[in-house]
Amino acid sequence: MREATNAELELVHTPEHIRNVRSAIEVSGVEGEPVQLNGDTIVSGASWDAAVGSVGAVLTAVERVGDGELRNAFVAARPPGHHATPSQAMGFCLFNSVAIAARWLRTQRRAERVLIVDWDVHHGNGTQDTFFDDGSVFYLSLHQSPHYPGTGAVEDTGAGEGRGWTLNVPLPAGTTAEVYHGEFGTALDAAVGVAEPDFVIISAGFDTMAGDPLGDFLLEPEDFHRLTRAVMDRVGEAGVVAVLEGGYEPRRTAQGALAVVRALAGLDYP
Repeated sequence: MREATNAELELVHTPEHIRNVRSAIEVSGVEGEPVQLNGDTIVSGASWDAAVGSVGAVLTAVERVGDGELRNAFVAARPPGHHATPSQAMGFCLFNSVAIAARWLRTQRRAERVLIVDWDVHHGNGTQDTFFDDGSVFYLSLHQSPHYPGTGAVEDTGAGEGRGWTLNVPLPAGTTAEVYHGEFGTALDAAVGVAEPDFVIISAGFDTMAGDPLGDFLLEPEDFHRLTRAVMDRVGEAGVVAVLEGGYEPRRTAQGALAVVRALAGLDYP
């Protein structure tokens, strides 16, 4: 594994944003106290290593899958990333690992068309913003609405060359597994039909599970095995990398992550 470089962070984020995050982390390290970047995101003196290490781990995973060394991969990244916009940290997110990895795959010519599937309970506004006018990276999000961060409307479908390359499926609190799987299958079919991806990155949030303190969906660990298999079944030989996003009940998050790993490995859910 490795740390992401500044040049790799700048595939998505502005230099000013990177400097601001690093400066706040350095201040926290000197003062020995957390520093608030905004109303919902704080950093400590160890946050830089965690953030660039997580991005680096995701880049390592997509590189190895893209090169055929691995069939697919799961990355246990922290902090999460999908709320981080090109110029702003928010929602516990400093750098958008999934967005950086998608752009890295494109710039390194390891993929022509990337599909990002985001099943976190919160809409990934940062990922949407990054690729809203990009006709090579399709962004699909199923998320609770109304809910933080208040984005992800059905009408948001992309702009310019990216028109039709964003698909949002807002769902109400209390959505059951049966309803979720039906909506997911329909949306995934539409996304794959447009993107015809040769690489898929999953923003795998486990705050969609019943009992998570920050979400109100009713999925169980076995549902994430089914969701992962649905992606793999539809994309054929395309590489698949799942990246941990949200999930705020540790035991349940671990169970969901294990279910995804078993699906990626071709193992049944026990």
